[in-house]
Amino acid sequence: MGMAGLALRTALPLGATNPKQVPEAARVIRSMTAFASRSGHHGPVSWVWDLRSVNGRGLDLRLRLPDGIEGLESEARKKLGAALTRGNVTLGLKMTREASETELTLDPDHLARVLRALDEIQSRAVEMGVTLAQPTAADVLTQRGVLAQGQPETAVDPELPKVLLADLDALLADFLAMRDSEGAALARLMHDQIAAIETLVAEAEARIPDRGDQTRAALRRALDRITAEGAPVEEDRLAQELALIAVKNDVTEELDRLRAHIGAARDLLGQGGAVGRKLDFLAQEFNREANTLCSKAQDKALTRIGLDLKAVIDQMREQTQNVE
Repeated sequence: MGMAGLALRTALPLGATNPKQVPEAARVIRSMTAFASRSGHHGPVSWVWDLRSVNGRGLDLRLRLPDGIEGLESEARKKLGAALTRGNVTLGLKMTREASETELTLDPDHLARVLRALDEIQSRAVEMGVTLAQPTAADVLTQRGVLAQGQPETAVDPELPKVLLADLDALLADFLAMRDSEGAALARLMHDQIAAIETLVAEAEARIPDRGDQTRAALRRALDRITAEGAPVEEDRLAQELALIAVKNDVTEELDRLRAHIGAARDLLGQGGAVGRKLDFLAQEFNREANTLCSKAQDKALTRIGLDLKAVIDQMREQTQNVE
């Protein structure tokens, strides 16, 4: 299989994979990349939650919450920590309060002072022969301080933290559902990549007999050149050198380990859960064996297979970086 054919197979759309070929349990792995948002209101208070995450080596929680709501941050941190194991996670909450109509109240003491002042003005006007129009109630109310505005309610409703945390539970459920959906897509893609690796390993195994014949023929030609030059060759020494070369170039163990890694990768995908670190480590082991295969190949066809293996393994490792 050439690199062009390999790229075509591993680049198939996720939806093109037959779901029946993927074990049901493989869909329980989670992606570390997700986003969810929810809005709500309680009385005059409205809010918008948003929760997002990207890849991370561990669990890094960043909370951006309003001050003054007792226990909200600690409970939110506890909920996130219980539900997540990896990722750089950011939780934000924006709150607004509706402008409430303030109640107007009379200040009786100040009203009495205003009325006394008006009465005195009327008395002085009569003494001086000046006629004044009688002030109306509206005139009195316009005097500064007669009407007082009540202060808007600023205290936190004791039920608000409970309502916010209940909404956070729903937000977290939406967030995890998206992580599960992304994880299912990753699982399907990685199953395709593991199948491609398995095919390449089978091609490498099929190549071994022809490679052995070519190696023996090359050694025979080299030996003929040496003997043609008249240099003495000890049969025992020759046998030892040939044995060393055969052991040095043998790739059976590498292919066996690659098959073992294929089984381990499928087991991890079937196991599900937080297996991202193990899959990443396994991808490194895959790459180690592919590198050794290439270094031992001494055969164009086997080298090509080794390079194709490295390409698919590199693609798979990129996906493992997204798995929780």
